[in-house]
Amino acid sequence: MKVLLRVMTVAVISLFAAYGVPVKVAAAALETATFAGGCFWCMEAPFDKMPGVVSVTSGYTGGTTRNPTYAEVSAGSTGHAEAVQIVFDPARIDYGRLLDVFWRNIDPTVKDRQFCDHGNQYRSAIFYHNEAQKQRAMQSRAVLERNKPFKEPVMTEITAVGPFYAAEEYHQHYYKKNPLRYSYYRASCGRDRRLKELWGAEAGH
Repeated sequence: MKVLLRVMTVAVISLFAAYGVPVKVAAAALETATFAGGCFWCMEAPFDKMPGVVSVTSGYTGGTTRNPTYAEVSAGSTGHAEAVQIVFDPARIDYGRLLDVFWRNIDPTVKDRQFCDHGNQYRSAIFYHNEAQKQRAMQSRAVLERNKPFKEPVMTEITAVGPFYAAEEYHQHYYKKNPLRYSYYRASCGRDRRLKELWGAEAGH
């Protein structure tokens, strides 16, 4: 019975995510992580196929406007950042592993921008969901400061998560729906080139 309930829970959460519904943890077995790393199109793919990840949803968080639209957020007037919310099974993947992937897919050396996108809506941030995540995030940033392969300071913020609003459906899994446009944007924005400069062989997707 427990196995059946677990399977049903994962199926429901995945269905909600597919339709852009904000995802919340529906069972003690699952947890949620929220990260901002610039354009959310580029932050879905690194997490999407990781074993233990149930769903990845693009959306907006960290601001004050309720139910913001993409136009409002991209204009920089809502305080929200483009972000991804990840539902994962901690029995299969550790939150620390998600943090490792997050760091290597962003430029942590800049404030209020990522690659070619400028403004606080493109800031990098870890939005923690509980005290344990906060401590893990702080520790990971401290380790990065000690061992970073670049000389600049780490500017990525760590803050408590607030309401998360799923982005419009056409943004969800954009890299799958529009692979050519996605690849062109990613290349023209200089994302992979900068990640390689920062992280070398450990650079993210």
